[in-house]
Amino acid sequence: MARWIDISTSKHQLKLFDGNRLIKTYPIAVGKILSPTPSGIYKIINKQRNPGGPFGVLWMGLSKPHYGIHGTNNPASIGKNVSHGCIRMFNHDVLELSTKVSIGTSVVIHK
Repeated sequence: MARWIDISTSKHQLKLFDGNRLIKTYPIAVGKILSPTPSGIYKIINKQRNPGGPFGVLWMGLSKPHYGIHGTNNPASIGKNVSHGCIRMFNHDVLELSTKVSIGTSVVIHK
């Protein structure tokens, strides 16, 4: 089975699955009311180390332009609705996740 990511914006959780088997759950921050994280099914299309600015240590771009899963320079924001629609993770978590998923991994985002 293929690995895939399940993101619940209401629970502030990112879950990594291998088929039906849960590998790990991570806490995340998601978009705020005026710029919500978009629901849908996307793919990871790129990875960039040290993108700079508010993106922390790593950026993983999604197939929806301008959206991604990334680290943060503001760890206190994790667990909240604060971003412009991206999925924020603790820097150590996004680094770990990026080693477990590859380009083309499916990302399912829902409430």
